[in-house]
Formats: sequence, C-alpha cells, structure tokens
Amino acid sequence: MTEDHADITPPRDEGAPIPEAGWLGRVVDRVGIVFAVGIIIAMLILIQEVVLRYFFNRPTIWAHETTVFLSGMAFVFGGLYCTARDRHIRVVLIYDQLGPKLRRVFDVVISVICGLAAAMFTWAGWIMVSRAAFTPAGEFRLERSGSAWDPVYPGLIKVFLMVVLGVMTVQFVILAFNYARGRR
Repeated sequence: MTEDHADITPPRDEGAPIPEAGWLGRVVDRVGIVFAVGIIIAMLILIQEVVLRYFFNRPTIWAHETTVFLSGMAFVFGGLYCTARDRHIRVVLIYDQLGPKLRRVFDVVISVICGLAAAMFTWAGWIMVSRAAFTPAGEFRLERSGSAWDPVYPGLIKVFLMVVLGVMTVQFVILAFNYARGRR
C-alpha cells in the first residue's frame, strides 16, 4: 500500500493564519488584538453612558459616535483578519468535492478574483477618501460628523476602509502566489 503524502493536508492550527497568508497574514493576525480591545472599550463606554444617563441624568455627547467608530473599525478590519485566516464565507457545494490538486487550482482562481475585486474596491475607496479628506481646493481636511461633538470619525473610517482594502488586495496576491506554488 503506497501513500501519496502530497495529497495529505497537514492539520491546521485553528488559532493562527493559514501558512499561505505568509508574513502579511501573521502581521494581520497580531494586529487583530488591537481591534478586539476596541470592542471591549466600546462596551465599557456604553456601560458608562448607561450609568451616566439613567442614574445621574448626565449623558455624554461623545459616547454614541465613539462606540460606533470603534465597532466600525473592528468590523472593517475583520474582513482582512478573516482573509488571513481563511475564514471567509465560501460556498462549498463544489469545493469540498474536489481533490487536492483541483482544489489548489480553485484556491488560486478564487484568490485572483477576490484580489481583483479588492483592488476595485480600493480604487472606489480612494474616490470616497478624496471627497472625505480633501477640500475642493486640495487642502487636507477630514470629513466630520456634523453632531454637537463633531469628531472626524467619518473621514477616519473612510481612510481606514481604503487602507484595509489595499492591504487585503496585497493579501490576496500573496495567497494566489503561494497557492500557485503549492507552498504551505
């Protein structure tokens, strides 16, 4: 009885990025803790706001926008984080029926298509950022919320979205390259 070890997929560490994600996947994985802490900070701000509003009748003007901003940043980063860990949504009806070699071809094609989509969204993000971060005269001025507190969160989240999409494009290129090489 012979075994073809090339067709055996080694067990995967579920708590780490996939090996094909390369150095960028490891960086994304490590940075993820920052956004996880942001969710906890958002929760603490909301608890504080509830206490201030309903026990002391002294609500703040910044809590709502700050928690929405922190949560939005975490969700935007979450797409990149899922990409590095290969935890994105995949229709597996066909994929799971494939052998390892054909599955690798599918991985390359999927990564290329996703990379192209991410690149197009990065371009769309740049168009959005050019309006949210620059005046018609070309001066740098981030878009503000327009509320009583008026933070620059809308402009920041748009810049962050564009940057994350750009990094995601690079991550898909790395994935496609490593899948094509058969590198684990």
